[in-house]
Amino acid sequence: MRADQILHPTPAGLYCPPGDFYIDPVRPVHRALITHGHGDHARSGHGAVLATRQTLEIMAIRYGEDFAGQRQAADEPLRIGDTTVSFHPAGHILGSAQIAVQPDRGPKIVVSGDYCRHPNPVSAPYEPVPCDIFVTEATFGLPVFRHPDPAGEMTRLLASMAEFPERHHLIGAYALGKAQRLIMLARQAGIDGPIAIHGALQRLCDYHVEQGIDLGPLVPATAKQVDAQLVIAPPSAFASAWVQRFRDPVIGFASGWMAVRARARQRGVELPLVISDHVDWPQVTRTIRELAPQEVWITHGAEDGLMRWCELQGIPARPLRLVGYEDEPE
Repeated sequence: MRADQILHPTPAGLYCPPGDFYIDPVRPVHRALITHGHGDHARSGHGAVLATRQTLEIMAIRYGEDFAGQRQAADEPLRIGDTTVSFHPAGHILGSAQIAVQPDRGPKIVVSGDYCRHPNPVSAPYEPVPCDIFVTEATFGLPVFRHPDPAGEMTRLLASMAEFPERHHLIGAYALGKAQRLIMLARQAGIDGPIAIHGALQRLCDYHVEQGIDLGPLVPATAKQVDAQLVIAPPSAFASAWVQRFRDPVIGFASGWMAVRARARQRGVELPLVISDHVDWPQVTRTIRELAPQEVWITHGAEDGLMRWCELQGIPARPLRLVGYEDEPE
């Protein structure tokens, strides 16, 4: 069986005919396998959903308990139609997974979803999965993207907090994954006192604590008096009246895109923190070298740059040009 008979792009997303399922579909389908809980990969309304237990629970928090007709946790390899599927840690956010599809006849395909190889205190580390075809993102798939050590970025944050002790430091971070990772990085950097969080982060932070991730003391950033110098909020909050309660704050953002200084200036970011939950150029090329697949498929992002690198390495590659997936939420 040819690879494109096992998995191919459709308007609804990647479809597997021998298993009759979709992976991270962008519209409701009868059977969906979900890599992780971010909204551009995990949507409600499917007939049945197979995902890790944590991803299912995150979807229930975000969409309600009736987000799908049926749900099943992917605790072990499963037979679906004429395929065997298994889920493996992706290192992206809590519960994130790569999905390996092994047909009864034909090449083994691994769909990475979004993945990261920097140590992440809120996610199981990325696990290399040998395969014939590797399906990868290319969010930062250009040589210019070389993300610094997150610990170094936290050193910059602490230096700013020490230099301006009278100013709140408002850091924008995506509500699921990035915010909790930022809190844990702050704890590892030595911030033991209260960290204020926007109300939109509360339930997801509570869930991380329920999963055994000790985020330390958190206080509401919506109180009349915010007794914490470090304040974390989703990006949308910075366009609301909420931000006006803080007098002369230091505005920061945590995103891989903060490496693009023009983007930081455009958003009025005084303290850009280059912290990404995606692979950068050295990580994605290292991963492909380690796996040594027969072919690479690229879902979204800077497809052309990564395709060119693969060609120079003698690895066949092709873009899937899937739509509906954000390069990295800010």
